[in-house]
Amino acid sequence: MIITDMEDFTDSFVKDVDNGLNDIPKHIPCVYFYDYTGSILFEKICQLPEYYLTQAETEILESQSKRIITTLPDNVMLVELGSGSSVKTRLIIEALLSKSDKLSYSPIDISRKMLHESSISLLERYDNLEIISVAATYEEGLRKLTIFNEQAKLILWLGSSIGNFRPAEASRFLGNIAATMKPEDCLLIGFDLVKEKRILEKAYNDSQNVTAEFNLNLLSRINRELGGEFDLGRFTHQALYNEEERRIEMYLISNCEQNVYISAMNRSYHFGINEMVHTENSCKYSPEAIGKIANRAGLQILEQWFDSRHYFNLTLFKPDNR
Repeated sequence: MIITDMEDFTDSFVKDVDNGLNDIPKHIPCVYFYDYTGSILFEKICQLPEYYLTQAETEILESQSKRIITTLPDNVMLVELGSGSSVKTRLIIEALLSKSDKLSYSPIDISRKMLHESSISLLERYDNLEIISVAATYEEGLRKLTIFNEQAKLILWLGSSIGNFRPAEASRFLGNIAATMKPEDCLLIGFDLVKEKRILEKAYNDSQNVTAEFNLNLLSRINRELGGEFDLGRFTHQALYNEEERRIEMYLISNCEQNVYISAMNRSYHFGINEMVHTENSCKYSPEAIGKIANRAGLQILEQWFDSRHYFNLTLFKPDNR
């Protein structure tokens, strides 16, 4: 069941691409990665051997799901930000269903097609699951779900998607989430931890070039939806670890001097040789940094879990009502 369709992003897509390609340095917001094609490619990334994040988070969920739900009230509603295929979420769903006759699950994702497919798959798997899908941005989806304010919620934000925000932005966003939470609500977030540069860069420059395809799909999407004339063969994917900022930075690099026309804007954009277009940050955290953003957001840490290599962290929060 889809309770709301995603807002029309065409106008904001045009505006953000135009502003980003006119800026110095050039950039395109990472939210536009996730059309249906991008969502499918990201699911492929999650299965790559170099992409340790999914393996590490799954390890934690497999060993700790029952422990995680012991802190929750009965008949909790499960809400997920950026749900994608909801594969890892099944571990939490099964833990919750083990102590309840039924469960309401509300995945929030900007890809309506991905939501539909994942919801159908889950409904076929779990007879006592009710799904209230919301095709929207995180913020819009949470606003829509205020109609269920009487029910306690566990909000999931898995996969280290919080890393796409700079720490100050993450604190503000978490503060907005905390403002919607009741005292009995909880928030479970996945954080990728600081580690060796070699491990990080390998995860975002995989040997099968799936991450490169995912990054370049951003240009394909501009071609499909905005009438762009990007030649993907003239751009190269690159991901670099910025040790000072503790983040992976992802770029599309122009291989030559070129002008690219986009019909939706009725103009061309100039790219110099080796000019970089920034497409994503993926910030890495220490346990101390997690505590700092939680304090700024008005959240209290209930418990933290780590995988066996201490590559990844799941932290459970509640609103800090002190």
